[in-house]
Amino acid sequence: MQPTQIAWDQSMIEKYNYSGPRYTSYPTALEFDDSFTEDNLLEAIKTSKSKTLSLYIHIPFCAKLCYYCGCNKVITRHAHKADQYLEYLASEIIKRAPLFKHYQVTQMHWGGGTPTFLTPAQILALTALLKQHFNFAEQGEFSIEIDPREIELTMLDTLKEAGFNRISVGVQDFNKEVQIAVNREQDEQFIFDLIARAKALGFVSTNVDLIYGLPLQTPASFAKTITRIIELSPDRLSVFNYAHLPSRFAAQRKIKDDQLPSAQQRLDILHQTIESLTAAGYQFIGMDHFAKPDDELAKLQNAGKLHRNFQGYTTQEECDLLGLGVSSISQIGDCYAQNQKELQVYYQSIDAKEHALWKGCSLTRDDEIRRVVIKQLICHFELDIASIEAELGIDFETYFSEDMKLLQTFIDDKLVSVQDRKITISATGRLLIRNICMCFDIYFRQKARQQQFSRVI
Repeated sequence: MQPTQIAWDQSMIEKYNYSGPRYTSYPTALEFDDSFTEDNLLEAIKTSKSKTLSLYIHIPFCAKLCYYCGCNKVITRHAHKADQYLEYLASEIIKRAPLFKHYQVTQMHWGGGTPTFLTPAQILALTALLKQHFNFAEQGEFSIEIDPREIELTMLDTLKEAGFNRISVGVQDFNKEVQIAVNREQDEQFIFDLIARAKALGFVSTNVDLIYGLPLQTPASFAKTITRIIELSPDRLSVFNYAHLPSRFAAQRKIKDDQLPSAQQRLDILHQTIESLTAAGYQFIGMDHFAKPDDELAKLQNAGKLHRNFQGYTTQEECDLLGLGVSSISQIGDCYAQNQKELQVYYQSIDAKEHALWKGCSLTRDDEIRRVVIKQLICHFELDIASIEAELGIDFETYFSEDMKLLQTFIDDKLVSVQDRKITISATGRLLIRNICMCFDIYFRQKARQQQFSRVI
């Protein structure tokens, strides 16, 4: 498979730039409900064919509020709040781990919030507890998100000691005016020192997160950020589209609407960002992700072996995902399960039930079939119909007759081709892969749900 190439077509992007899911799961989290029980989850664990496990640990605390943020977080400077949380998290770990004694942990990611809100001692204690109760592989992908505003460089030594080998740094934008507008001021040189130290310590991959569409951003200002990012030279990049949803996220009400870039400015920012990053040698992985050609993400995509889950694009084979902590989501066998979202309810649930399960869903046969198709398209931009038929035991054209009718508009616009029983997304269509996947999403056909999602560009 050739490295992913993309081509910008302004008219097509404007035509299809409506809201839709990101497909970190299918069905999406909107289909979760509280009729899903602990017994359903236990049955899914029992019947799962996976022997490898990915752990997601949610640390909800942040010292400062970033106005754009829609994550599940608790803003506090009181370190003792983390002590209480870690006690409940430890209880959850100790109760959940025996259910996965036949698994080997090959991947772990800590997100938040701000995982590095924890002290070095807390980080080392939590990783020791996890390794005591789960069977960790010697080689794996163990990553953590870092807020560069609140840590010392020596934190990287702690993370290395704890077993992390990958870091993800939230930069968002290097422009000071933008940082002030979103309440996230940070030191640019410290970020360069942080990445340099990570590489010197032997971290195998560094990721940087950026956001476009923030207040006061312009194509010219963001171009300067991208120039500095290319000099920073992270292994991976995520360039997210800011979804301004102040009715859902109270913090976003602090952002002034008249300071947001126009729809055309946002498209211009994205267009020039893609051109600059690909010219600098980064491979477009999909949607908002880029990686250097020698990074594992790029190599696996080129080999047709890339995967996707709630953590986004991932290098791991089909492994189960266990989420631990408030609001975390698990993907086990043929089900999804989410923990309680509110911190006090999370505590109460563990006290009362010894687990924090809130809601989830068990996949139907149709869900499983559609999940395979959507994941194949979103990871690799092509689908071999005969291979899918052999894998799923279906007649593709019959099963997806209605879906192919919906796909026809993309075929007419030369965003998709269907030849020799192969569906191929064109270089122009790859930026609109979410829209194309919607054709195979039976839940999305209830159009009212569009308002629950961000725009695709």
